[in-house]
Amino acid sequence: MRLRLEYNKKNYIYLAAALLIGVLLYLASGYRIWVLPLFGGLYYLIRSLKITLSDKLPWVWTIVLFWGGSVFTAFCVQYLILDSEHFSKMSNTKWILNILCVLAGYLLTLLITNHVGRSCAVAHIFFAFFGIVDYFVYMFRQNEFSFSDLRAIGTGLSVAGNYRFEITAHCAYVLMISILYVTFVLRLEVRFKERLHMSIVTVLLIAICCLYVVYDSDGISTETWEQKGTYKNGYILNFVLQIRDSFVSAPDGYSDEAVSELEDMYSDEDMGTEAASDSEDETPTVIVIMNESFSDLSVIGELNTNLPVTPFYASLKENTIKGYALSSVFGAKTPNSEWEFLTGNSMAFLPSGSVVYQQYINSEPTSLVSTLKNVGYTCVAMHPYYASGWSRSTVYPRLGFDEMYFIDDFDQTDLIRKYVSDQTLYEGIVKRYENSDDDEDLFIFAVTMQNHGGYTTTYDNFEEKYYKTGTSYTDLNQYLSLLHESDEALEYLITYFEEVDDPVIVVFFGDHQPSLNSSFYRMMNGKGLSGLTKTELEALYTVPFFIWTNYDSEEETVEITSLNYLSTMLLEQAGIELPAYNQFLSDLMDVVPAINSRGYYSLSKGTYIDIDDASGEEAAWLWYYEILQYNSMFDDKNKSSLFFPYIID
Repeated sequence: MRLRLEYNKKNYIYLAAALLIGVLLYLASGYRIWVLPLFGGLYYLIRSLKITLSDKLPWVWTIVLFWGGSVFTAFCVQYLILDSEHFSKMSNTKWILNILCVLAGYLLTLLITNHVGRSCAVAHIFFAFFGIVDYFVYMFRQNEFSFSDLRAIGTGLSVAGNYRFEITAHCAYVLMISILYVTFVLRLEVRFKERLHMSIVTVLLIAICCLYVVYDSDGISTETWEQKGTYKNGYILNFVLQIRDSFVSAPDGYSDEAVSELEDMYSDEDMGTEAASDSEDETPTVIVIMNESFSDLSVIGELNTNLPVTPFYASLKENTIKGYALSSVFGAKTPNSEWEFLTGNSMAFLPSGSVVYQQYINSEPTSLVSTLKNVGYTCVAMHPYYASGWSRSTVYPRLGFDEMYFIDDFDQTDLIRKYVSDQTLYEGIVKRYENSDDDEDLFIFAVTMQNHGGYTTTYDNFEEKYYKTGTSYTDLNQYLSLLHESDEALEYLITYFEEVDDPVIVVFFGDHQPSLNSSFYRMMNGKGLSGLTKTELEALYTVPFFIWTNYDSEEETVEITSLNYLSTMLLEQAGIELPAYNQFLSDLMDVVPAINSRGYYSLSKGTYIDIDDASGEEAAWLWYYEILQYNSMFDDKNKSSLFFPYIID
């Protein structure tokens, strides 16, 4: 290897461009100013280098550059995403697995380019890009960018304008050192004259890397909560594990016989329920509101505000079942909450990071929609945002909705921030109700958009009147003010249906809690978003709900349930005959009162635990649940017609 410096006037132009990038990064992040001249000096030095490598030892140079580059790339990705406290938490074994994942990427690039330097540059840019994407996604929603998010890029871009991009010093340093690295490796000329031989060896090396990662990660679980995926597994390895987990295998013991045994348990039972009202057995209009990011943050810790934020919601008592439910998502992935409510299934039995609407919806999914449609309801879906979001325009017809209304069907002259308000959506519900035929049984499922994150941008059309007393958080104050708008709109909806003569049942619940400034959570629970107990963690997944009727009905306070049970509770309260699967869910509730993607509430232990730690009767019922869910979602050939009938013509 020979090194020498060469003078080239063009290098000054490149240096000026690099320094301009450095200045822009300094203005955006405020990194230490002495780094800028150091960056400029190193860049000019590297641009001036003339490096000659012996062409007799291509594999030696390849091994040195690829291994060193893989270590460097894996380090950059971790450093970009994590703070100093969490950066050192990953074990040496997982560091090796992350490096091998990157090395496989380097080798795969070599197959295409046959140029070692260019392979290093392209592979590093690719992995660094994913790290930057995860950096911004986490900043927005306190969740990592996952494999399933690749299917939701359109949805993410549609709301990205509502977030504020910020660059930290960590991000600036990674970008600058990446520029230096790419500039350096592109100065290296290493090629293989025997490309076929190179390809064979490279494929073998890729296979070795992949087999080692697969074998050594067999017992490693995918992490998705806050940044555990990054600081426990490493971001690159965790992303690979998400790809692995996207393929759902049958639960242990799954068989046609196991499903048949469950069918025997329910086939002869009286599935009917007595009407839970004095509405003379008249079928009620069913209205379901899944309210974007609606939550009661007091479940995390004490929260004092200048004024009551949701006074109307708090006042609902008469003819109301009310309480808290576990959601399976936090800060994002709304459709998973939709799916749990509509189908009665649970994210507990699906890979972490899944988005069901974009991965697992088959052609004939049994749900509340098909159940109500089979007893004569007209089923209507409303969502005042784009039809393409989370693939709803594809999913809703499969679920069996007769009518669908999206953003273009709503008045957009009176927005709150950038979104159609809850009030406007509820007016649309009232209008559809008033236009219904006299003999029409109506089911409306509405998903709001008003309260969607983020909450840091100020708007001329929205005044923030509600705030936390004491320490103030900009995003929290905006969120609380949005909640109050939701509460006033809810009062309009309930007040209207109180006055109608026809029986009406309204189900209302939040899809998930909002993603707010991490310091807010530290103030609320004393820990922030890491190091939480199971109970503290589940508090972040807890949302309020109610089931209200405009006729005399059962009143109850529910300490805790979960979204997958709410549709069964709705059918029971409405006096609608329970199908076999809902009868099963009703029985399951007695043993497992709440379940989500993080675990379940164990009556025997009096606390939240992981599903893998279940025992006795609880374990048996959870196994039944997983068996039936797998049958409904993945075993089309042998799907139970008793538990999962579709729409009956």
